Amino acid sequence: MGETWTTRPETAADAGAVRRVVLAAFPTPLEADLVDALRQDAAWLPGLSFVAETPDGEIAGYTLLTRCRIGGGDALALGPVAVLPEYQRKGAGGAAVRAALEAAAGRGERLVVVLGHPEYYPRFGFERASERGIRTSFDVPDDALMALVLDEAGPVPSGTIAYAAPFGV
Repeated sequence: MGETWTTRPETAADAGAVRRVVLAAFPTPLEADLVDALRQDAAWLPGLSFVAETPDGEIAGYTLLTRCRIGGGDALALGPVAVLPEYQRKGAGGAAVRAALEAAAGRGERLVVVLGHPEYYPRFGFERASERGIRTSFDVPDDALMALVLDEAGPVPSGTIAYAAPFGV
C-alpha cells in the first residue's frame, strides 16, 4: 500500500477531476457519462459521493452511492468505483468506498447493493444479494450482485432492484 488517502465528499468544483478519473479508469466514456447523468437525477444524494486524494491533493479515486428501490423499499446502489491507473491496487478505491459506506450508515441508510467483482467487494462486508432475496431485472452472475446491510434493526428490503433512470436498466 504505502499511500495515505484523504477522503472527503465530492464538491461541485471536483466534477472535472472526477470525470478525468472515471474516464481513465474505464475503457469507454459510459461510466463517466453515467456519473454526469446521475448528478442531474433525483437519485443523487448530496454527501454520498466521495473522492480519495493523494497527500498533495490530487483526486486519485472516486465512488458514489445513489438511491435505488428494492421491492418498494429504499436502498443505495454503489458505483461506479474509479481509480486513476497509476494508483490502482494502492487503496484509493477502498478508501473512497469505506468513506461512502460510513457516511451512508451515519445517515441511517439500511442497505447497499453493488454489481461488481465478487473478489473485491466482500472485503467491505458485501455478500451475495440472492441470500437476501435481492435480484436484478436482467441476467447477472449470482456472485457479482452483492448486498451490504448497514442496519439490521428493522426489515431489510428484498425483491427486484429498481435503479435510477440513468443506469438504463
